[in-house]
Parts: sequence; C-alpha cells; structure tokens
Amino acid sequence: MPRTTSTRHAAMLLLAGCLLGGGAMAQTSGPGGAGPNMAPHPTAPTARALAGPRAPISSAAPTLKKAELPSLNSIVAVVDGSVISREDVQNRVRLFTLSTGLRLSPEMADRLSPQITKSLIDEKLQLQELQRRKIVIGDADIANAIKDIERRNNMAPGALRNSLTGQGVAMRTLVDQLRVQLGWVRVIREELGQAADVSDRDINDRIARLKAEVGQPQYRVSEIFIPVDQPTQDADAQRFAEAVITQLRSGAPFPIVAAQFSSGQTALQGGDLGWVRPDQLDASVAALVAQMPAGAISNAQKVAGGYAVVTVRGKRELGRETATVLHVRQAYFAFASTLVPSAPTPQQQDMLAKAQALSKNAKSCDEVEAANAAMGNQRPSDPGEVQLEALNPPQLRAILGELPAGKATGPLVAPDGIAVIMVCSREVSNDAAPPKAELANQIINERAELASRQLLDDLRRRAVIQRRDS
Repeated sequence: MPRTTSTRHAAMLLLAGCLLGGGAMAQTSGPGGAGPNMAPHPTAPTARALAGPRAPISSAAPTLKKAELPSLNSIVAVVDGSVISREDVQNRVRLFTLSTGLRLSPEMADRLSPQITKSLIDEKLQLQELQRRKIVIGDADIANAIKDIERRNNMAPGALRNSLTGQGVAMRTLVDQLRVQLGWVRVIREELGQAADVSDRDINDRIARLKAEVGQPQYRVSEIFIPVDQPTQDADAQRFAEAVITQLRSGAPFPIVAAQFSSGQTALQGGDLGWVRPDQLDASVAALVAQMPAGAISNAQKVAGGYAVVTVRGKRELGRETATVLHVRQAYFAFASTLVPSAPTPQQQDMLAKAQALSKNAKSCDEVEAANAAMGNQRPSDPGEVQLEALNPPQLRAILGELPAGKATGPLVAPDGIAVIMVCSREVSNDAAPPKAELANQIINERAELASRQLLDDLRRRAVIQRRDS
C-alpha cells in the first residue's frame, strides 16, 4: 500500500518484511557459506498492516472422522449461483482443527458450522468481487504464501500439503482461503485510494492527541469479531462465539483462531489491535478489559454489528513507561533464489562473504548506508526511529538491545537475503507516543476496517444468497 516517504521508511521496520524479507533469520558468526552458518532460524510472526495470512499449521493435529459427518454432497448455500457444499464446510472445520491441534467433538463441530458457512458465503462474495475487478492471485502468489507458512512453522517444503492430506483436509480448502485473503487486501487498497497515504500530518496529529492523554490507561488487546448482519443470525453468532471461547479456553492459540474466523481487518494479524485507549473500544468491551487480567479470554460481548471476544495481553499508563529509541542503518544483500541451507548457491555464498566483510570492517553508519547503496538499495538503509521494546522478532530485539553504537551486527541470514545492521544512536525516553510505524499501521487498519465492512455490507445487499443448512 502506498505511503508517504517518511511513513514508508518507518513502517518498513515492522521487521521481517523489511530487514529480513518476511522470513526467519539467524546471525552467522563464522566464515563460509554452507552448513549451520547459512541456516535460518524460525521466528515469531510480526504484526503488519494488511499483511498476508497469519495462521500457523500444526503438523500432527487430530481431526474428525469422516464417518462422524453428515452427507458431504449436500448444498448448504448458493451465492449468486455459486455453490457451497457441506464438504466445503467440513473441510474448513478440519482446517481449524489441524491449525489449533485440538480435537473437536461432533457436537462442537455442529456449533461451529453455521458461522463457518457464513464465512464461506462472505468469501464467495469477496471472490466474485475479485473477479469483477479482474484482480488475479496467481499460483506463484499462493505458492509463496504456502512457503511462508511452512517457513514460519519450521516445516520442510511440501510438508504442509502432506499434513493436510494426512488429516483429510483438501489442499483446495487452504488455497481457496489464501486466494481470497490475498485478493481482498488488493481490493481494499483500491477502495482506500488516496486514503491509503498516511501523511506526516496524520501521524503528528495522533502524537499530539496521545501526549495530551499522558497518564490515561492503555490496553494491548486482541479481538475476534463475529458479525451479525440480520437479527435472525444473532443466535447462530452467539453459539459460534461460545464454541470459539470454549476452544480458546481449552488452549487454542488466539492468533490462529482469529486468523481463521474473525471478520475484523486485524484477523490477518491474529486479531491484534495493538495498544488502544478505552475510547477506541466499544464501551462494554472497554469496561470489561479494565477488569480482565492479562491472558484471560472474555465472554462474548455484544458490540455494534455483532459480537466480540477479546483477550488482554498487557496494560499500561500512557507515557509512564520508558522506551529505548534506536536510530539504525542497514545494508541488505539479496539472494537471486530462495536459500536452501544445506546447499547454498555460489551467489549466496558471495553475498555472505560481502556481508561478513562489511560486518567486520564497517566503522560508521555512513559506511553501512554506502554498502546498501552499492547493492542497489533493495531495502531502505534508514528505516526511521525504532522502538526497541516493540521490535520483533525477539531474536533481533535481543541482538540490537546489546549492540553498542557504531558496531555492526553479524550477517543476519533469511531465506531471501542477508542484512547487516548498525546502531547509530540510542536514547531512553518516556515519550507518550508509540513509534511512527505503529501509529501509521493503526491509522491504516482503522481506515481499512471501515472500508472492508462497508464494501462487504454492500456486496451482501446486492447478492442473491440462499442458505439451505437450517
């Protein structure tokens, strides 16, 4: 999504998308290009605005037996002539089961099915809108998304397909979901138009507002939003919310469930709303999170447009906590092909040698910036202010937290390239404002959320939808 230059540079340090190209990373310490020195390490996924799918997959999760399921050939819904079968619904139930690693009883699957059907109806509407706009998500896009899931879960290439097949989940189920998720991001980008640009004025206005609220509470909240489009759907939505809460309290990871089932824009970020003020939440949710301990799962809360299930990940008073702000420079050495750790190519070995030389010899941030320019500026050398405490993945936060100013990191290896980073300066403050990148993402997510809901509401009104599952 386009942004102004200053915002783009700041936002691109929401890591692995910029420094490490979205993959895992490891810091090498020795010479040579083969073996452990070229092996990326798995890292936790980072929250990023309008990013790709985030749901990890467990490779050995239990699932429902086909004998426990109703007839799979029956039609449960027709959306402008496009059919959704009971098999489609049950495949999505199995995908959820595989993702969470939890066994679902037939009764629990029945409670999930009406809302899953509704989600599939929305996906049909979204897919039809992609087709109307001639937005094509090619096989290469899908393949890259699957590779990303496998990388983030430390799975060998092809292991995801084998895992799905072994648990009775058609690969088409995941592919269809990825195609819609990736395509809908492009649709919303088109809908936003110039509103996708977050200007310095937008960010400065929000910073001024935050500074005026020093001492006010903030909560780190994640949300699963379950829409209710018509009063007749309220009971189904409530039952679905209760089923989701049961699974969450049984140990299902909140980000995975949110990525699978939340209809909010932050579903792609595991439901993460970031640090929010009470006035940014529905009044009933704000009152609830003020009393909830960190890690608790709420009951379903009635909110505008549906129900919300939330968890609180942290609490703080705005401006009362210190923050370490880093100014850094990075040089990026891109690979011509995806790294296979056990068999690096000559070009990859050459990139590692150059990165190692820079890491050993660089004495200033100017030298790192010059090296990045020599490599074609494939990543911005200056990503803007970096708040150390908010930096992900944790491995990189630990590396930069201990790195003296003026000293370069070792080569940070990812599947698509190598980064070398130098801290130019650091300062500790209790500034009330989060990093500009985080604020930019909040603003974009708010705009995207509104645009997505409005467009989907319009598509529902114009569509001919027949449900046959009741």
